[in-house]
Amino acid sequence: MPINPMGGNSSLYYEDYVREQRAKGTGDSEMGKDAFLKLLITQLQNQDPLDPMEDKEFISQMANFSSLEQMTNMNENMNKFLESQQQSQFFSHSDMIGKQIEWQEEVKNENGDKRMETMSAIVQAVKFKDGIATILTESGKELSVDDIQKIALPNEGEGEE
Repeated sequence: MPINPMGGNSSLYYEDYVREQRAKGTGDSEMGKDAFLKLLITQLQNQDPLDPMEDKEFISQMANFSSLEQMTNMNENMNKFLESQQQSQFFSHSDMIGKQIEWQEEVKNENGDKRMETMSAIVQAVKFKDGIATILTESGKELSVDDIQKIALPNEGEGEE
């Protein structure tokens, strides 16, 4: 029984892998490092002993594996960094609770004319959803952190204008 060189059959192993991953519910676009190693080991085990894989090809595949592993690690570290940044922002914004804030708001007078007016309120809570901080005032008004123009200690007897 003749043994076919791995170069001719490598696409068959990949096609088997893709079918297996689709059956598991994962797509062929997510080939992880474990799957890559399994594929490489399968290639090495099933190669033609009379025509083994060339060193250049093996080194190239190992370099690809190393790159994949580094990108995976970098992605994990970036996700951890982003989570840390969001948590840091949340705690930073929570320092506003109990403080008086000011922002500009468009208001209409009796004639229907619009003008900008400075509003103020005491911060009651901070919400963080989908990476965006929202400030809640004692009167229930929700503001974006970007809208706040001033943060100060509350003045006695003053609330939202």
